[in-house]
Amino acid sequence: MNRDKVIIRTSIIGIITNVLLSGFKAFIGLLTGSIAIILDAVNNISDALSSVITIIGTKLAGKQPDKEHPYGHGRGEYMTAMVIAAIVLYAGVTSFVEAVKKIISPTTPEYPATSIIILISAVIVKLLLGTYVEKTGEKVRSDSLIASGKDALLDAVISASTIAAAAVFLIWGLSLEAWLGAVISIIIIRSGIEMLRESFSEILGERVEREYTDDIKATITSFPEVSGAYDLLLHNYGPDTMIGSVHIEVPDTMTAYELDVLERDIAEAVIAKHGVILAGISVYSVNTRDDEAAEILDDIRRTVMSHEYLLQLHGFFINLEKKTIRFDIIIDFACPDRDGLYQSIVEEIQSKYPEYKLAVTLDVDASD
Repeated sequence: MNRDKVIIRTSIIGIITNVLLSGFKAFIGLLTGSIAIILDAVNNISDALSSVITIIGTKLAGKQPDKEHPYGHGRGEYMTAMVIAAIVLYAGVTSFVEAVKKIISPTTPEYPATSIIILISAVIVKLLLGTYVEKTGEKVRSDSLIASGKDALLDAVISASTIAAAAVFLIWGLSLEAWLGAVISIIIIRSGIEMLRESFSEILGERVEREYTDDIKATITSFPEVSGAYDLLLHNYGPDTMIGSVHIEVPDTMTAYELDVLERDIAEAVIAKHGVILAGISVYSVNTRDDEAAEILDDIRRTVMSHEYLLQLHGFFINLEKKTIRFDIIIDFACPDRDGLYQSIVEEIQSKYPEYKLAVTLDVDASD
């Protein structure tokens, strides 16, 4: 499956469908004098424009890496998703202004039976289109398609509401057109803000799902020499490009040759199974030659993990000859004073082992 071709084909289907729907709705809106239907038509045009931008973004993201962008252009898709969100937001604000004008200066709409039938057909088409586009977006991991699909489903709800307004007018003679147009506009604005927030969050860099990182760590620790995998950092350079680094715990008896072979095998296994490029694999050596080291580790682990907000202790190594102890700790982001807790732990361990020089690293809770 060629991801780019799927996205472009789906977007073209969306463009054609939305242009046709917009034309029908604009005609009906002008015929009936319905501001809600006209605004719905404008919204369809914005959807078509969003699909055009999705195609442009896909083409940009598919460009090969170059000297200025060695990791490729995959993040371009996140930028286009943000542009689509801005278009939706603009359409919502513009529609709201027009609806308010109609509230101030109302007009009486008319609803021929033909227009109602076309609107019902539009709802069905939008439901089918939205479901298809969103599912396709999830399948190929395209945020732009997912956003377009959600927007299409929202359009179906909007079109259904205009039909409901028409029914109210035909049965009771009560015109809700302008007020419905305002409600529709607010829904569009809210959708645009939410899409904008999601796109901005992805550009900033989001936390990777725990299940995904656990699977990668399980692959790494499946090697018998690895007793633990920690500090897994993943950087997203587009839906198809994930680059990361990790620390592994291995016996302190391993040679440089053995480590080199192990790291290469781990990198190959991770990219084959998870599609993640491990650009760096660092080593924590584990004490295996001295019972005293194991006893000190157990004592320090109990002391450290007794504190609230402590998530993990790893990378422990003690040099009994040089009198040095080093390890990393991870403190929950929910802790009101992470630095203060870190200092407290260091002082507590130092008081228990005053003859040792401590090297305690405060790690970030990125994926553990």
